[in-house]
Formats: sequence, C-alpha cells, structure tokens
Amino acid sequence: MDLIAKYSKWLTLAAAIILILSCFMEWSFYPDLNKSFTGWVSERNIYGKPAKFLTFMAVFAVLAQFLPSLFLKRANLLLMALNLAYAIKTFITFSRCYSVVCPEKQTGIYIMIIASAILMLSAVLPSGKLKAEPGVKLNSGAVPEPGPTPNP
Repeated sequence: MDLIAKYSKWLTLAAAIILILSCFMEWSFYPDLNKSFTGWVSERNIYGKPAKFLTFMAVFAVLAQFLPSLFLKRANLLLMALNLAYAIKTFITFSRCYSVVCPEKQTGIYIMIIASAILMLSAVLPSGKLKAEPGVKLNSGAVPEPGPTPNP
C-alpha cells in the first residue's frame, strides 16, 4: 500500500486519462438497433451523456492530487466515491437487458469502471506533504494532540 501512496499522483493522472479516453470507446452494442453506444452518444440521447460527469470528475481528481490542500484531498475522497457510484450506475444502465434484447458489453465500459475504481483507490491513499492551513495544526500521529482543558 505504501507503494501505491508513493505513486498516487501519477496513478491518478494515468487513470484519469484512461477514463476520459474510455468515454470515447464503444460501451455497448445494441443488436436490435445495430448501433454502438459510447459515453457521449446513445440513441436519441436516452441514456444521457455520462462522459460529461466522468470527465469533470477525472479532471477534479488530478487537480486534487497535485495541489497540496487538505480540503481538496478530503473533497476528492467524497467526489471519487460519488464517481465510482455513478460509474457503477452507468455500467448497469448501459448493459441491462430490455424486452428480449440484451446489449453486448464492449471493452470501453469495462475500462471505464476499472479506471473509476483506480481513481477511488488513489483518493483513499493520497500522496504528498500537506501544508497546514491557518488555524489547523498537523501532527504525525493518528491521535490529535490534546488541547487545553477548560476550567469549570
């Protein structure tokens, strides 16, 4: 795990690029329509454009990893959890059967979900030194330093 934390910035950058590129790949093929759907294109836009959200989250993840802010690291953890949940929802939406037709899952949708999981992993294990924000004291231990006790 220490190795992942050491290279977390570069892992995030690689996963973000792969996630954005996977949005342009085919996610599913619908034999009744004889069409392939991507993150940007679906029949009459019925599934929306999940690539917009996934691209935004990938860019945010890279910024949060490379900027030394405690707030961004914490926000990144929350947003990457939302990103992974959205990726799972998108996977289910694009690969579920309707009527008697089951779409064929293509490589792009698997790459999308794996890249989202890697972004979540890199958010859990951020790298780099954090700068103390004004009024916040950082210590090296897991237990916060006790403050002065108020007199009753």
